[in-house]
Amino acid sequence: MFYWLMKRVLAGPLLRGMFRPWVRGMENIPTEGAAILASNHLAVIDSFVLPLILSRKIRFIGKAEYFTGTGIKGRLTSGFMRGVGTIPVDRGGGKASEGALRTGLAVLEAGDLFGIYPEGTRSPDGRLYRGKTGVARLALESGAPVIPVAMIGTDVAQPIGTVMPKPMRIGIVVGAPLDFSRYKGMENDRFILRSVTDEIMYALMSLSGQEYVDIYAATAKARIAAGHTPDEVAPVDVGPTAPGGRPVPSVQVPVPAEDEGETPVG
Repeated sequence: MFYWLMKRVLAGPLLRGMFRPWVRGMENIPTEGAAILASNHLAVIDSFVLPLILSRKIRFIGKAEYFTGTGIKGRLTSGFMRGVGTIPVDRGGGKASEGALRTGLAVLEAGDLFGIYPEGTRSPDGRLYRGKTGVARLALESGAPVIPVAMIGTDVAQPIGTVMPKPMRIGIVVGAPLDFSRYKGMENDRFILRSVTDEIMYALMSLSGQEYVDIYAATAKARIAAGHTPDEVAPVDVGPTAPGGRPVPSVQVPVPAEDEGETPVG
């Protein structure tokens, strides 16, 4: 109930007015049944904007810190995240992360939509980083299709370190579903998991037009925090790269057409 109240009455109308989202590929979102929406991650508002375009409820994984804050702000954040069905995950890994993936699997087994950011954290500089294999495990264990989703411009609307986003038009590009049923029963093979993850990240790269960096975003953030520039973060002297050693696609960051209006939402 709280999810729909936030979307249709409290927050949704305000967010639609601020961002006037343009969308391509809505026909790729199933009207029923389980599906994994795997998105690039540019800003905190990604988790607020993506549900705006969907007529179905979607559940995300959120870092555990969102649920443990103190004071009025912490309680409000925790209450909001729980109300919209966000699943807390301990990003330290191990049994805690495994538990979050189990919860995600339960969402899919119930025939619902599950949203996940394969990079594991926001991009520190607008580039696309190496995907973690949790999304592949979910896909192989559940049998659900993976639908790649590219957020466009949310990092411009809300740069890292900015609390309040600025009003501006942003976009969402939804790709064709990816079927990994050919790997059924192979969810414990780390090479298969890496191959599936790289295929998902390649689809995201092709949809978003982002430059790809073959290291984890968390590693890049640590290097930047240590004083390295974003250009120094990427591997040296390797040129443009793509996930899994695939050819680098010739794509650009999508922009809306002049006559492309806001997509109606449910």
